[in-house]
Order: sequence, then structure tokens, then C-alpha cells
Amino acid sequence: MALLDSLDPATRQALKASLLAKFPPAALETLLSDAIRLDIPAGGMPYREGDFPRTGLVVKGLVRVFMTSQAGRQVTVRYARPGELLGVPALVGGPVPVNVQAVTEISLLMLNTRTIETIARADGEIAWALAEETSQRLYAVLEELAGNTFGSVRERTARHLLNLAAERQLTSGKILIASVTQQEIADAVGSVREVVARALRQLSEEGLLKNTPDGIVILEPAGLLEVSLGTNL
Repeated sequence: MALLDSLDPATRQALKASLLAKFPPAALETLLSDAIRLDIPAGGMPYREGDFPRTGLVVKGLVRVFMTSQAGRQVTVRYARPGELLGVPALVGGPVPVNVQAVTEISLLMLNTRTIETIARADGEIAWALAEETSQRLYAVLEELAGNTFGSVRERTARHLLNLAAERQLTSGKILIASVTQQEIADAVGSVREVVARALRQLSEEGLLKNTPDGIVILEPAGLLEVSLGTNL
């Protein structure tokens, strides 16, 4: 386990929290032997639709995966945090029509897809672990769909603001800011302005965002994501 022992604490922690922790030690060493650390500033895009399939482990920061329509509209597919993998379904299904965005400054451990395929074909435990990861991604999409419909106003507001700010970040710089009125938020999440105003006030008091003349600035994107998932009540 020489390679694993030589990794920095953040990378070791991310590996421990990921499905890669289920890999046999020898297979993990093989996987790490040609892995590459990639640091991306906030607003950067390490993967774009049409790129060759890539698989990476989030070591630091918050990552957004989104799709874009021909008309330029965006829809967020998922957010990924440290310990989560990107690109596993593409190992079998091929290129996925998504883009990957660094919402905050991120660090990724990019894994060689050919190496993963080789060890997965040789070891049933590894192949099963990858299948589990793919099924978890499917369940996460179902939960996302349900959350958009059944989540509380607080949860839906948090998600909507994060999505708006992340989309704007791609064209306006690193700062996460949503230029939107309370009524526009209410219309988007299916509520009324008074209820949305209360949710925004609570989120501001919790230090997750602040109102400015230019819009709503997201101070803690990871914390806002926790709210949207219902894990920070």
C-alpha cells in the first residue's frame, strides 16, 4: 500500500469514503499508479459534453453536473461532494451528454478508465461495486425528481438558488450570485412570496447566503446543498 500511504490526508479521506474503499488493496494500488490529481478553480469545467469519458474522485469542493438543451437552457443532474465518484456509468454506457462544473475550487483524482475496465473485468467484487455505484446514481436521480416536487419550500428554494447561481457563474466569474426576485423564486418553486421570504431570511440567518443590491450571494454552497437535500433542518 505504498502509493496509498503517500497520499495527502484529503485524498486518503475521500478514498475511504468512496466505493474505491471496497477494492482489494492490490487493485487499488494499480488504480492509483496512473491516477492524476487535477485542481480546478471555481467556475472551471473539467469535462464538457462530447469529451472522451473520464472517471474521477472528488477530493475537495463542490461539483455540479448538468445538461444543456439545444436552446442553451440548463438542468442540474447532480451535485458531487468529496468522496463521490464522477463518470462511473460512462465506463459501460460510453460518453454521457453532460457537463461538469467546479462550483467551488475543487480537486479531483482522475482515474484511468482503461485501468478500471481491466481490473473490473478481472474481479467480480470490483465489477459489483461499480454496479452498486451506478444503481445509487439512479436512485439519486429519483430522489432529485421527488425533491423537486415534494420537498419543503425551504429545500426547493435552496436548490433553486444554488442552480441559478451556478449557472450564472459560468459566464460571470467565480462569485456565486443569483439575480432573482422573491416573487420569481416563489413562481419557480410553486409557493408564494411571503413563504419564500421567510425561507430566505432563515437561510441568511444561518450564514448560507446574503442579500446584496446585485442579487443573492451564496456564501456556503455545500451548506445550501445540504438544506436542499433535507439533511440540514
